[in-house]
Amino acid sequence: MMKETPGDRKNAHLSTENTRSETQLTTRERIIDESLTLFSQRGYSGVSVKTIADAVGIKDSSLYKHFTSKHEIFDTILVEMTARMDTLTKTLNIADASKGDASFYFSEMNTDDLVELSKQVFLFYLKNPFAARFRRMLTIEQYSDSEISTLYRKIFTEDSIAYQSILFQQLIECGIFIKADPTVVAMNFYSPMLLLFIRYDDQPEKENEALDFLERHVREFEQRYRKS
Repeated sequence: MMKETPGDRKNAHLSTENTRSETQLTTRERIIDESLTLFSQRGYSGVSVKTIADAVGIKDSSLYKHFTSKHEIFDTILVEMTARMDTLTKTLNIADASKGDASFYFSEMNTDDLVELSKQVFLFYLKNPFAARFRRMLTIEQYSDSEISTLYRKIFTEDSIAYQSILFQQLIECGIFIKADPTVVAMNFYSPMLLLFIRYDDQPEKENEALDFLERHVREFEQRYRKS
């Protein structure tokens, strides 16, 4: 398989988004879309089924023909988000360290490649319409719902750190990275990205500034941990 170039990855964060117009969506898809918008603005607990139905332009009874409850809508959004994250991984051709040794994949990447890959993943969660609303929904609701708080930590902290810890352990063991605690290395790589989400969320005019900070972070990270 030919190695994918940074240029091949450009705008991959947008490729996971449904390109159909709103008028082309089915009623079920419109319910999901409007629900996610409302949840991302008011939180899950702050939105009623009637509010969702009104936003879609249907009666409550019509909504129940597609979903039995608001919780089922939420569960459907979660399944859809999981599918989109999987699609992003496949689109960017990212080797899964949790399923095998991925050191070969990352060892062939130079710093420019890693910068470009990091930017695409970052932009997916920052500005992809579905992913950005999903992240905001969990961010808002984590303080009101313990189940959603657990889900937020799992997706945006625990799973990310766990995956990267495995990856960096592999890179350390094969001699690509210097010897260090892989979990600490993962924290050092991921934490600034999480901070950038908080700092630049919903500020599209500052996207280039965010990407500049991200690039500087990745380059300094590489200098610190990759063996010369």
